[in-house]
Amino acid sequence: MYKRVLLKLSGEILGGPEGKGLEPEYLRKYAREIAQAAKAGLQIGVVNGGGNIFRGLQGLDKGFDRVGGDRMGMLATVINSLALSQFIEDEGVHAEVFTATPMEPFVRYYNRDNAVKVLENGGVALIAGGTGNPFFTTDSGAALRALEIRADVMLKGTKVDGVYTADPKKVPDAVKYEDITFSEAMAKELRVLDQTAYALCNDGNMPIIVFDIDAPGALKKILDGEKVGTLVHK
Repeated sequence: MYKRVLLKLSGEILGGPEGKGLEPEYLRKYAREIAQAAKAGLQIGVVNGGGNIFRGLQGLDKGFDRVGGDRMGMLATVINSLALSQFIEDEGVHAEVFTATPMEPFVRYYNRDNAVKVLENGGVALIAGGTGNPFFTTDSGAALRALEIRADVMLKGTKVDGVYTADPKKVPDAVKYEDITFSEAMAKELRVLDQTAYALCNDGNMPIIVFDIDAPGALKKILDGEKVGTLVHK
């Protein structure tokens, strides 16, 4: 159903149940699903968040200014991408990490064409460092990269199996949307993405599937065209 996708993973899911640090068990599980999808022919780019290590906004409560905090958060996404790339390589699929700011020799400086070449050759391109600028979330970075690499869809892997009328963990009778438009999601203030990411996807006609990354075989089901999670579209 899809040839090329951009997968957005929150940093917290790489930290396991506690959402902190890096849990090899969870890195291995996600790497295996990503590698299986790549082996099946899906071109897959990955953008990781960094909240399991450091989130920029957290720095405001600890004495850091927003710019300094966001820079630390960007570095956290690089650490996550390097970790996940090693586990993807262990599954027999080439994985290469790119960053929005130069960090050679640890990773490659991001260039759209180079990242696409990795995808076309059957590898996985992990694009870290957000947009390279403060005041932008990794959701906005993921939306930007999805548009740049001309993905067919942006996949947002979360701990919830879609978009609900309210947080289902706090509101037991919250109702799940099978699909919803960007304008509806923004009007209802459903915090699937931040407003900048919404605007980018809406303007660029980039559909988003929000799904439970921990559901067994979820990525493969999406690849096979099965209905999974919630589709957010124009």
